[in-house]
Amino acid sequence: MKIKAAVARGSGEALTLEELELEEPRADEVLVRVVATGICHTDLVVIAGHLPTPMPAVLGHEGAGVVEKVGADVTKVKPGDHVVMTFNSCGKCPSCSEHEPAYCYEFFPRNFFATRPDESVALSKGAESIHSNFFGQSSFATYALCHPTNVVKVPEDADLELLGPLACGIQTGAGAVMNALKVKKGKSFVVFGAGSVGLSAVMAAKALGAGTIVAVDLNDSRLETAKELGATHTINAADEGVVEKIREFGGFGVDYALDTTGLPAVIRQAVEALAPRGACAILGAPMPESQITFDNTDFMSQGKKLIGVVEGASQPDSFIPELIALWRAGNFPFDKLVTFYDFDQINQAVHDSHEGTAIKPIVRIS
Repeated sequence: MKIKAAVARGSGEALTLEELELEEPRADEVLVRVVATGICHTDLVVIAGHLPTPMPAVLGHEGAGVVEKVGADVTKVKPGDHVVMTFNSCGKCPSCSEHEPAYCYEFFPRNFFATRPDESVALSKGAESIHSNFFGQSSFATYALCHPTNVVKVPEDADLELLGPLACGIQTGAGAVMNALKVKKGKSFVVFGAGSVGLSAVMAAKALGAGTIVAVDLNDSRLETAKELGATHTINAADEGVVEKIREFGGFGVDYALDTTGLPAVIRQAVEALAPRGACAILGAPMPESQITFDNTDFMSQGKKLIGVVEGASQPDSFIPELIALWRAGNFPFDKLVTFYDFDQINQAVHDSHEGTAIKPIVRIS
């Protein structure tokens, strides 16, 4: 079928809207008419050429839409179902078998290589092959092929235009708090970075009843947003004595910390700010070969913990509906992070995301 898609043709280049051919779904694939797609920091990193995703490619991995057609082996969803498309996984490895798809043994090739497992692609333009299957979807397009492992059915009366970011960015921040750290009621929490992921973490900490919630960022307007969403304290990262201030807010330090920046110096601050037996989760994409260092005596003698987190350590089939339920109850207002763009404004959305003028851009596809 003919579709319209935003194609990444080279590192650092603007996306181009083009007419492409999309193959029919195979036996284990699902065809989705895309309603809207969120733009995530990961998309920006790939566009900039910092990850080995081959080009030309159609990116996009926070898609929401309506099932149009399913392959012969698909029983999870049917035509007409409203769905969110999340990260892809193999469904068979030890992690997937133990309901931990975020740590799938094939996570990187299934999500970043932009091909099917047999190295085929589903998109073309004449004789030219266009890489597809980015995060199992390539949803910067009017239609996308996804898989039973990464399609999540959502309520039909929920606003599909709004739900796409639950697939990655929002899920990542909220899940780090709710699934990985398991922040307890009344405890203290700090997040470094107040982008869409960090602000999702703030909302999740508030929903869980954390007593002290601290947000750290360089952008004062983001810190104001953090206060509106539940932060009890904010700190500009350029100020002196960041760690000391966090320790003051938490008493002897905070019980939980989350780094969304991937910067080793910031991660060290997060670990230093922990109270004895505190836990720090890290999820920011690091620069290649970056190393984390901290005081081993402090870390060991105080029983601190450091946890790596991918996709909020979530099981999307249950966690995305949980976040929707929290949002409907007024306890997770992620819609306050959103700025909408039309499909032909996708490069403006990418620019605004990169510049930080939009916290969570969503592109309306159809």
